[in-house]
Amino acid sequence: MKPINIGGHAAYQNRVLTQLRKYYPDATDSLPDSSWQIIDKFWNLDLSGVDSLMQDRYSSFGPEPRLPSDMLRAILVSVEFKITSYTRLAADLKENHLHAIISGFLPGDTPGVGTFYDFHKRLWLSDKKHLTDPVHPPKIKPSKPKGNEQKAAPVEKVTVEDLFKQFQDSPPSDMAPCQKLWDIFHSFFLQTSVDKELISLKNLALAGDGTPVYTSALERKTRTCDCLSKGIRDCTCNRIYRQPDCDIGWDSHRNRFYVGYDLYMLTASESVNDLPVFPFLGPASRHDSHGFLYTWFSMKQFLPEANVTKLLLDSAHDAMPYYDYCKTNGIIPFIDLNGKGGRPKIYKDDISINNEGIPLCPKGFPMKQAAVEPKKGRIKYRCPKITAKGGTPQCTCEEPCSDAKYGRNVHLVLKDNPRLFNNPPRGSQEWKLEYNARTSAERCNKREKLDYKLEDGRYRSSMMWYCRLFAIMMCQHLDAWTLSKTSSPKDLFDQAA
Repeated sequence: MKPINIGGHAAYQNRVLTQLRKYYPDATDSLPDSSWQIIDKFWNLDLSGVDSLMQDRYSSFGPEPRLPSDMLRAILVSVEFKITSYTRLAADLKENHLHAIISGFLPGDTPGVGTFYDFHKRLWLSDKKHLTDPVHPPKIKPSKPKGNEQKAAPVEKVTVEDLFKQFQDSPPSDMAPCQKLWDIFHSFFLQTSVDKELISLKNLALAGDGTPVYTSALERKTRTCDCLSKGIRDCTCNRIYRQPDCDIGWDSHRNRFYVGYDLYMLTASESVNDLPVFPFLGPASRHDSHGFLYTWFSMKQFLPEANVTKLLLDSAHDAMPYYDYCKTNGIIPFIDLNGKGGRPKIYKDDISINNEGIPLCPKGFPMKQAAVEPKKGRIKYRCPKITAKGGTPQCTCEEPCSDAKYGRNVHLVLKDNPRLFNNPPRGSQEWKLEYNARTSAERCNKREKLDYKLEDGRYRSSMMWYCRLFAIMMCQHLDAWTLSKTSSPKDLFDQAA
């Protein structure tokens, strides 16, 4: 039958207070402050709307189900208490009355592990637990980079430019099974952060970064041919993969190969708490320049109301199609140069350009920025040796390259090379201060992997990985809120029931 939440969030609060008084009569003194902080988080978190949102995932017939709001709350409680196994969570709810009470259950009447897996299937809008076919040929393994802490070269045969064109016409559908998970995250967490002015969707600055997610030590696969019996070990025949959405990638931080996903996360760079906005789990071998495109065009389908004004990306995204796309869509790109892309040896006459897109005078000195002229689409630079003598600017170079008393001036036309010439100019203080916020994506990924132990789950399907990932993202937003406390369970505990 359909889940019915009689009493809504007030019923949950009353149930928590009643059970705390029954099982923890001296809770004010016996429970540590850390436990009260978690109780406060869920005391003020109204998830009753989840029961209405999940109505279409339940049948009108059959026994009365557990409330989706309680099931989701139990999963969030497991994230807060660093419980990564649902078998362990089911046992913990039976053994630890406090965790059961916070989740909304009565001690002694908690869900089993099968109920949690059934709930995950209701959150996942697909009959298949994986996104790709388990039977497919071996995937290409990336080549090991020559230097330390360098990213592996892309294994994709499609270019960034082709992928831009492809996704603008036909966006990726990989995230379709996550629609219900996204609806819950968007309605009850992301939108709440927007309401609390922690994120602005009308003027959104996004930082993007990929990070490896280890899922197993080795690829789990079975041959479908008898080539091995014939002495052929490296055949290209199909294999049956237990984790078909994963493959082998290169971890540039640890300088080793790994099996798993490449988690690409878009983070609100201007949020103080490094809040996540949109995730994407791709195969480990996928390069960040491609991972961003899958994430970006998926986000545009799920979050069309977002007005992105800035993109902060590392040097893996330093490709001309990125700059062209940003210019067309009114986005200011802050992308670090990778040093491999070409730049003109001589930009104009005898003026060359350095690695940061700043013109060099004939003597090799970086010229000074004089003015930005957005209406004319250009940036003005002047002689680096200019100084004021007697209030009048003069060139003090021993061998001046210009007869003008104001020294040499150069105008960089932005349309000539939007990769090198951008506004604000790369290398300027304004550009550096803005780009420094890109590390918010790295801090967000660190919280998910280390603080919330994402990799400790060791799940076998994309369904389980996405469910756990979205639960962690929900807790990241929950931890960032200063919830308006109309009441506190600790204050109400000693009052008469």
